[in-house]
Amino acid sequence: MSLRPHPDREFVLTLSCPDRFGLVHAVTSFLVRHSGNIQESQQFDDRLQDRFFMRVHFEVSDANTTLEALRAGFAPVAEAYRITWQLHHSATPTRTLIMVSKFGHCLNDLLFRWSIGALNIEVPAIVSNHRDFAPLAESHGIPFHHVPVTPETKPEAEARLLELVDELDVDLVVLARYMQILSDDLCKQLEGRAINIHHSFLPSFKGARPYAQAHQRGVKLIGATAHYVTPDLDEGPIIEQDVVRVDHSQSPDDLVTLGRDVEAQVLARAVEWHSRSRIMINGNRTVVFR
Repeated sequence: MSLRPHPDREFVLTLSCPDRFGLVHAVTSFLVRHSGNIQESQQFDDRLQDRFFMRVHFEVSDANTTLEALRAGFAPVAEAYRITWQLHHSATPTRTLIMVSKFGHCLNDLLFRWSIGALNIEVPAIVSNHRDFAPLAESHGIPFHHVPVTPETKPEAEARLLELVDELDVDLVVLARYMQILSDDLCKQLEGRAINIHHSFLPSFKGARPYAQAHQRGVKLIGATAHYVTPDLDEGPIIEQDVVRVDHSQSPDDLVTLGRDVEAQVLARAVEWHSRSRIMINGNRTVVFR
């Protein structure tokens, strides 16, 4: 057997289901029947919820084995074990629509990582309620859509966003410091496929200038949280968090700079893990197979 990788023959299977005897055997038997060779396998048994999670990255040796054939072959296994699952080519990029307002650090970071191939995504569009980053989008050859939002036009703006999601076949929406609250209905329509980033001071320091508020209180840790978007504002299932230590010698501007770095890194990790099918939602939590 050749040791050279065959990207068109590599697949990722993710699944969750009630925990039950024989699950792993059922999955591996399916792979054997379809000439599958496991490249990476991770699993987690949530004993508190009695639920099993698994991610398998595998390669098939038969060049004639198609994605459709694999899905058809796994369907009876899924039905027998009440499995919720997804199966796709491992190299297929996630079509990602990025939204931004007036702070561009997360957008710029994502575009740089995408441009050097560090993220498994395609970016068919950037959407903003301001025009500030139209030149940045143009420099990367990405269509920019200015969708202004006011209290009166918010329903129309959200309808336009959903149109773009459908027209562009978008898999993931990333709120890269998009400073507008999404309606409950929009959150539900994007459930499990919209990621937000915010500073870690919530709920302590709300509103304007949170880093100045934190500086006044003498905080020693600042950080960021990436989570899936839900109707509960900033309370969706957490994907990733990180912190950096600060001290009395640092100004509010220093805290802002450090905070932006952490936000960009945390969001990039969340987007990459989602694009690689490494995140599975478990109620109000996530299982992340890093």
